[in-house]
Amino acid sequence: MKVAYITAGAAGMYCGTCIHDNMVATVLKKQGHNVSLIPTYTPTRTDEANVSMNRVFFGGVNVYLQQKLSIFRHTPWTFDKLLDSPALLNGLARFSGATDASDLGQLTVSMLSAEYGYQKKELAKLVKWLAEENKPDIVYLTNSMLVGFTREIKNALDVPVICALQGEDIFLQDLIEPYKTEALALLRERAVDADGFVAPCDYYAQFMASAYLDVPLDKIHIVPLGLNIDGHGLSVEKPEPPPFIIGYLARICPEKGLHILVDAFQIIAEAMGANNVQLHVAGYLGKKDEPYLEELISQIQASGLSESFVHHGEVTRTQKIDFLNRLHVFSVPTVYRESKGLSIIESLANGVPVVQPQHGTFPEMISATEGGILVAPESAEAVAMGIMELLNDAEQREHLGKTGKINVHQKFNDTAVAEQLLKVFEKYI
Repeated sequence: MKVAYITAGAAGMYCGTCIHDNMVATVLKKQGHNVSLIPTYTPTRTDEANVSMNRVFFGGVNVYLQQKLSIFRHTPWTFDKLLDSPALLNGLARFSGATDASDLGQLTVSMLSAEYGYQKKELAKLVKWLAEENKPDIVYLTNSMLVGFTREIKNALDVPVICALQGEDIFLQDLIEPYKTEALALLRERAVDADGFVAPCDYYAQFMASAYLDVPLDKIHIVPLGLNIDGHGLSVEKPEPPPFIIGYLARICPEKGLHILVDAFQIIAEAMGANNVQLHVAGYLGKKDEPYLEELISQIQASGLSESFVHHGEVTRTQKIDFLNRLHVFSVPTVYRESKGLSIIESLANGVPVVQPQHGTFPEMISATEGGILVAPESAEAVAMGIMELLNDAEQREHLGKTGKINVHQKFNDTAVAEQLLKVFEKYI
């Protein structure tokens, strides 16, 4: 099978979606399928060998300039190619958090307008390349913000187009008016063009079908997130508590709920003693979220817990596995209804049980892995109680870690997940 797998770069950060897309493409390639992993906006960044093309369509610089200045909507393609240089796009990653809310709304509407938007020249380049050089059997768009491409791709190639759903509701909710309403209307209009959709869990399929896409639920297929298991779950001797080590691995930002975990950490430290518990934090920190982390560190210092807090920063794959194997329990208490939660699978793959809020994908994930407990959302007290339950019950903690590890290795490994996605593709070819 020949697959055009169109993904979106994340402006230089390690992104769970990029890592997952790269993993699936790698497995399908090893199985003998002809897969082109095609970046848009920026090059992808993964913590494994990157199999994406060394070419970027809809390069972030061109997309922005064409949105802001009409002259760039008519420049020669050869000139545009200079601005699509992967090196240039990677170099501009540090500015990714500085986009004005109004600009972002206008750009979203324009991108969803596709052949009627300011970036129609970029769409023409992609469609021409797909039709004349790539010639796929199926096109897979890994984000519904790209669904506007579908109509022109189908007209030119006459092949099925499948679109993934990966947390776009959070992005759309943050748009300002009138662009939010316009974008939602365009998303529903363009969703009709796609042959099918893929969601990572039942919760998100049902939510997006009714609230955002207005498509029949049977048009959305469930394919869970997966993980390259190599290196995960090795037998590593970790010191018995104390100290009892709590871990967080995710983007450092308010929506991921690190502040809730910090509050829970303070409650636990007060109950158990500051010398008996530690909080270890790792993950990407964008410039706009630096004040958020600084405020949390000040809060920890004011509580006299500086010696019990460790910030590891952004970690590579090897560092990530080492980080997870230090932990006794893991938690990312998101304030929004998470649709993915890759770090939960990574934690369980290394035998570390999790404490997660009872919303979004987490109930399904805990049910499938039997590797953690669920607590009330947006409650530091509930998170603290859940963690202390595992702190005080080593037998339960070890059982959840062991069971979760077995289930992740069996059900969420890269080969199993890639085969599920392949079966979805086969339904449409």
